[in-house]
Amino acid sequence: MTQVTLTSDLAESTEPATGAASREQVLDTARRARPAARALAGLTTAVKREALHAMADAVVGATDDLLDANAGDVAAGRAAGMGEALLDRLTLTPQRIEAVAAAVRQVATLPDPVGQVLRGTVLPNGLRLSQVRVPLGVLAMVYEARPNVTVDATAIAVASGNAVLLRGSASAIRSNTALVGVLHRAGGAAGLPENFVQLVPGTDRDSVRHLMTARGLVDVIIPRGGAGLINAVVNGSTVPVLETGVGNCHVYLDASADPAKAVAIVVNSKTRRPSVCNAAETLLVHRDRVGDLLPEVAAALHAEGVTLHADPTALAALETVDAGGAVVPAQPADFDTEYLSLDLAVAVVDDLPAAVAHINAHGTGHTEAIVTENLDAATTFTTEVDAAAVIVNASTAFTDGGEFGFGAEIGISTQKLHARGPMGLGELTSSKYVLTGTGQTRDRS
Repeated sequence: MTQVTLTSDLAESTEPATGAASREQVLDTARRARPAARALAGLTTAVKREALHAMADAVVGATDDLLDANAGDVAAGRAAGMGEALLDRLTLTPQRIEAVAAAVRQVATLPDPVGQVLRGTVLPNGLRLSQVRVPLGVLAMVYEARPNVTVDATAIAVASGNAVLLRGSASAIRSNTALVGVLHRAGGAAGLPENFVQLVPGTDRDSVRHLMTARGLVDVIIPRGGAGLINAVVNGSTVPVLETGVGNCHVYLDASADPAKAVAIVVNSKTRRPSVCNAAETLLVHRDRVGDLLPEVAAALHAEGVTLHADPTALAALETVDAGGAVVPAQPADFDTEYLSLDLAVAVVDDLPAAVAHINAHGTGHTEAIVTENLDAATTFTTEVDAAAVIVNASTAFTDGGEFGFGAEIGISTQKLHARGPMGLGELTSSKYVLTGTGQTRDRS
């Protein structure tokens, strides 16, 4: 087995000393999930939808208890020196709980993917061939300090007919325990099988290793978090991985960019919620717009408290005007950094091909945006930029399962096999072929 080092907050020194779990304990959890997955696969759409609504109502009804549990996690994280970006992801509020419940209700309204016929034909020998969507089976989620993922993952798993094993970070253990308790009780009362959702025991690194090497018991594992966590799971897992990715997202201001659109899009992309993966981390500006557009955008970003890490050309341009905020010289590593904070790398590029080349060299394949009034430029950008989502004249913040109409998402995939972009219900299914005949046999030749 490959030995890996977990460098995410899953391996924080603040983990409880009693947080160890044996391999057998973790595998027992996975074994219990298998019959639950089989039962879920056969449930009707009506039963699953009723259960989802019941779980959403239960989450809202338990708001006070959930906030109390979450307050303990936040206090412990702050005392341990957790960064502001992770603290923001960790924190629940009444509004965020309502939003999580609303996402579950939206999932309940979506078409059930299970049983959908992807294609069908009648073969020359009279056999009817159909390719039909089926659940993946037992899903495992490994994720960092995001209690909302606990609810999102459970809802999407139920709606797509899968059992789910949840391994959140030690920093969110109180929140996740409380949430899973609420979801388990509400879903069970609404007709879901026992063990349709389970917390993986243990908060130490070994419990993650046990989970990601439970091949044959777990059908797919999905890491969601920072680069350290994702790389650890991808490199150390013997279970098939649906890989989510970090978001070094760019906004490129083309020569024809409208100033009002540029300011609004850049500010929203960077500052709406800096700690999430669809936040912009790099601003690229066409050389022809350095004198007029860059200072205007910089002033708007500084008003939001953003520090700009500028390349020499951008730095020189901003030093000649009073942009009203912090500008520091960019280091080479800044253009490969997912800040998850109010920091933004800025570079000036000669033209559109240079912008595309920069993005393809430094981007992570998540979300890339162009602001332009030139249709040819927009077409070239969307064709040549290699990313899961490419956006024209809109904020990078729109790369989100809910915004795409998928309901809650399990994560955003930056790989190219099976699923790419926000992963909703369809991405958590596989398929099987069904052959229906009238007694046909194949000749012996």
